[in-house]
Amino acid sequence: MIRVQQADFDVAGEYRNLQQHGLAGAIVTFSGLVRDFAGDTSERFFLQHYPGMTESVLNKIVSQAQSRWPLLAVTVIHRVGHLQAGDQIVFVGVSSAHRKSAFAACEYIIDLLKTEAPFWKKEGRQWVDAKQSDQAAADRWLTADDS
Repeated sequence: MIRVQQADFDVAGEYRNLQQHGLAGAIVTFSGLVRDFAGDTSERFFLQHYPGMTESVLNKIVSQAQSRWPLLAVTVIHRVGHLQAGDQIVFVGVSSAHRKSAFAACEYIIDLLKTEAPFWKKEGRQWVDAKQSDQAAADRWLTADDS
């Protein structure tokens, strides 16, 4: 399941949904929060996406993860719009029969999402470029043999 939305999400509810799929031996989740940028909580954070294209890229990333690891279910939720420091912004949840696959797939999805999915981030009044550290994290998956 992939969703791009403005509304907040319920981590416990998403976890319960992952439990419903098959005989999972492991569920790994990642929840990202908007950081307190520049120490000024009055400034707003804005995230924009390209509807249709963003979901397509997220589907491709999830399909790639499913081809690399034996996954039972995957949930990716990304919020867009105006957010504030401390708000939930992204959720990745993966269930698998084994923890190693669940951990690796969850990390793979969030690393690729950060570099491949078309989101544009504005902190305060400034649009923010992608970070080199995010690209390096994604590159290690694209060049590694982790099977």
